[in-house]
Amino acid sequence: QVQLVESGGGLVQAGGSLRLSCAASEIAVSTWSMGWYRQAPGKQRDVVATITSGGMTNYADSVKGRFTISRDNAKNTVYLQMNSLKPEDTGLYYCNVPSYFGRPLWGKGTPVTVSS
Repeated sequence: QVQLVESGGGLVQAGGSLRLSCAASEIAVSTWSMGWYRQAPGKQRDVVATITSGGMTNYADSVKGRFTISRDNAKNTVYLQMNSLKPEDTGLYYCNVPSYFGRPLWGKGTPVTVSS
C-alpha cells in the first residue's frame, strides 16, 4: 500500500529548530517530485517546499533561508529542516506527492507549534 507517514513535529520556542520526516512506503522518493505543505488553524493548506526527482528545490517566500527540503534515497525519506522558527510557522505539516499516476498523495500530517 502506497503510504506517506510524517513525523518530527512538536512544540518549540520561537527561534528553535525541528526536522520533519516523511517516510514513504511502496513509492520511491527518488522517482517523484515531492513537497511539504502546511495548514495553519482556520487557513488553507499552502506549499512550503518542493523537491523534484532531479533534486531541484523551491520554497515559499516566507521560509526561504530558514527551511531546507532534502531526501535520503537509501532511507526512502524526505526531510524538512526548519530553523529560526516563528509563531507563524505553526500548523499541521503534510508530506505530498503532487501527482502519483494522476492523483495527489498525502500523509496524515504532523503538528508543529511555535510559541512566542
